[in-house]
Amino acid sequence: MVCSRCIRVVKDELTGLGLDVIDVQLGKAVLVKQPQNLNKLNHSLRQNGFELLEDKNAKIVESIKSKIIELIYTDGLEEMNINLSGYLSDHLGRDYSSLSKLFSDVESITIEKFFILHKVERVKELMVYNELNLSEIAYRLGYSSVQHLSNQFKKTTGLSPSHFKKSNRPRRSLDVLNKGETL
Repeated sequence: MVCSRCIRVVKDELTGLGLDVIDVQLGKAVLVKQPQNLNKLNHSLRQNGFELLEDKNAKIVESIKSKIIELIYTDGLEEMNINLSGYLSDHLGRDYSSLSKLFSDVESITIEKFFILHKVERVKELMVYNELNLSEIAYRLGYSSVQHLSNQFKKTTGLSPSHFKKSNRPRRSLDVLNKGETL
């Protein structure tokens, strides 16, 4: 789950199946009791592009993804006093090296690359909304400077931020990743 709409869809599906929902967050749903028919639940979630995770390692990887996305989309980067490895270790209660190895093994990408790709996607969104200038975006997403943001943006997308803004159909870096292409 990536956004508030995803959370709402999952919550609606769960309540539609007659389940008593305590809480739904990014990558996690808490129910009053375990559902009796997991196949029906999984089918309902899959119809909306989600899946039920039962494997321990898959749950940990999803927790990593959720924490990263939450950090990026709640503007937690601008005043973050700890690096990403410390943040994930603190929030997930695990050693970063084990988290990193597991993530890379399961996703075939490093945590850092995943983080950068999602930060760049957030930069694109903020640029398209045209509410913030590049300096404000750099600050909000925890970049040390506009130049750092611009360099990372160009390395990831192949375009400078100004060329991206002028282009008609921006291509999502995450789509490239999902197709198995290299950046």
